[in-house]
Formats: sequence, C-alpha cells, structure tokens
Amino acid sequence: MSDKEKKSELSIRIGHDELVIRQRYEAASIVNDILIAVWFIVGSIMFFSEAWTTVGTWCFLAGSIELLIRPLIRLSRQIHLRRIGAAHPPAAAHDF
Repeated sequence: MSDKEKKSELSIRIGHDELVIRQRYEAASIVNDILIAVWFIVGSIMFFSEAWTTVGTWCFLAGSIELLIRPLIRLSRQIHLRRIGAAHPPAAAHDF
C-alpha cells in the first residue's frame, strides 16, 4: 500500500482492534444513502397510524435533509481533491 493510500485512510482504535475506513468520502456517501432509506421507510410506516403522523413527518424531514447532505459530501470530496492536487499539478496542466 502506498503512502498516499495510507494517508487517505481513517483508523479508529477499538480496544485491541482497529477499524480502517478507506475512501472516506465514498464511505460517508454510502452511510448517508442508508440513513436516507431508513428515515423514509420509518416515516412511511409511521404514516399508517394517525398517532405517529407527526413523528413520521420528522423522519421525512430528516431524510430530505440527508438528500441535501449527499451532494455536499460529493462536493467536499471534489474540493478536497483539488486542494491536494493544487500543490502538485499534473504535467498535463502545463500543456497549453
């Protein structure tokens, strides 16, 4: 594994074990997509009962907010990649 790949990893120690997350932005996007699905499924189920309609509405709101977070994760990844790449532009960048 290269030094570049090691720098892009997120390591969390849990007792004697270590959780290693590679491609942090992709992992965050996947977790976000799962949470979107959970919020909308729970909200949909809660709409079957009038007593749970308000809580279901809050679940839909949470899912909608996470739909906004999804492109923000992608945007932050692009900005992060540009910031790293700006210090060492590829040779083709000087080719006019």
